[in-house]
Formats: sequence, C-alpha cells, structure tokens
Amino acid sequence: MSKNVIITVAPTGGMASKAANPNLPTQPEEIAESVHKSCKAGAAIAALHARRPDDQATCDSRIYRRINELVRARCDIIVNNSTGGGSSGDMLLERPDGMFESNFEERLKGLDAGAEMATFDGFTAVDVFGEKEILVITTPSRCERLAKRFQERSIKPEWEVFNPAHILQDVTRLIAKGYDKPPYYINIVLGTDRNFQGGMPYSHDLLKAMVGMLPPQSVWCLSAIGPAQLPGITQALLMGGHVRVGLEDNNYYSRGVLATNEMLVERTVRIATELGIDIASSAEARDMLGLPIPTLAVE
Repeated sequence: MSKNVIITVAPTGGMASKAANPNLPTQPEEIAESVHKSCKAGAAIAALHARRPDDQATCDSRIYRRINELVRARCDIIVNNSTGGGSSGDMLLERPDGMFESNFEERLKGLDAGAEMATFDGFTAVDVFGEKEILVITTPSRCERLAKRFQERSIKPEWEVFNPAHILQDVTRLIAKGYDKPPYYINIVLGTDRNFQGGMPYSHDLLKAMVGMLPPQSVWCLSAIGPAQLPGITQALLMGGHVRVGLEDNNYYSRGVLATNEMLVERTVRIATELGIDIASSAEARDMLGLPIPTLAVE
C-alpha cells in the first residue's frame, strides 16, 4: 500500500447539475469555497471543470483563470483543469447527422489558465447525455496537438483512461515519445459504461487488470462512478493506488442522502486512516509527482 495517498476532489464535473444535487458548486466562488473545505478535509488535488454563468459546461480560459485564482487565494491545493470539458454549453457542436461533437478547440482552452496539471483525454468515444449522442473525437494527430500544448504550457498530464485500449494505445505511445516525465500520473475511470461508449463497469478484477497494463514508472488513481465509488476507493487504497472522489463522480453519500464534496473527502480520509495509510498534503503530493512549488502566494 502507498505510504501516503493522494486524494483528489472533483467538485463539479461537466455533466452533473444542481437539479440532481443542490450542493453541486458551479460558479467560481462556489467552486473555490468547496475546494477550500475539501483541502482542509484532506484533498491534495482539485480536478476542476468550468461552468458558464448559466451553469452550462465550458473550457473558457477566463472562467478557469478566475476559478484558479480564487482557489489559490484560499489554499495550496494542486490545480488540475479539464481538457474534457463536458456535455453541454460551449462544449457541443451540432452535426448535420443529428449527433453532437465535443468541441476540440474549446477543450484546448483548459490549458490556458495557469494550471499545474490538466486532464489528458486522449481517446475517441461516444458520450451519451440524455437524448444526445456526443462524439468525443481525439484522433492520434489531435493527441499530438494536445500533448504539445501541455509541453508548451509546462503542465503535467493526468492521463485519463476508461478501458485497456486507452492505456495501451495513445497514452503509452505519447509517453514513449517523451511528452511526459515520470512519474506518469494515470487516472483510471470505471463505472461509466451506462453513459459512455468506450467506458467499462467497475470491478476489482478490471481494476487489477488495468493497473497491470500501466507503463513502467506510473502511479495511478481510481475514479469510480456512482455507487462504485465507495467499494472502488477502498479497493484502490488496499492496492496502493491514489483516489478521486467528489460530486463529478457521485451525487450520494449513501442511499437517498445527497453528498457534499467535503463529506466524500472526509469519508475517504477515515477509510485510509483505518487502513493505516497516511494522507498526502498538497506539498507532499507535489513532491511525489515532481511538480514545482507554486509561485503564487496564498492566504
């Protein structure tokens, strides 16, 4: 097991709505306050999504920059912006065939707001959101373009993988080409099979198999979706992995009980502590991942 576990909080995401959970933070002040509480509870990384004033998804760098500034004014958590975006708003391009396409040019803007890390969604898949079928097209050439932008901005990738092919194809290829330095931080996302063509259900066996496929010098994190979150993070902790929790992935603390981000972080801290695992601070997580100390002062 890991001596220190990195807990990531994903407070908002690009799909969830306040209609499903009024505790969901969507605006910069709300997000920053929720991240601050989660950091105090034990989170070391904040995986941030931006929303427009109407709560629709965006990667607008101005909104991201405002969120990042407000977060850094409150705490020293590692800022991790999304290049996945979401399933509404600025992220959607309507196609003549009746489907929608995830706006790749908009996704790139997530790298223009001064984040230390950002998610690297290097795959092609179909996101099913309500009645919409959304093509998420990240071809090999787009992966290269995205990877070069990461390097230009000195941003460390958090490689997002939803199935074994995502590990064995572009993630492995891009790492081999030198687009990242070890340790490679790979986020395994399981439990998306109901609304993501290319996603897989959560099981302990699938998690173990995917961990076994990771490139050498990788460290990994599990994001388990919905009811899979509690058994998934417990198993990941037992296997020596890091974990992500938050309202992006799971609206409920227990059956019928809506969660807050800090509730989910606090529970994860309790589980890890009972297992004898120490919780990494933001400073320790930076050291573990080879990130520089941020130059912006915090209060």
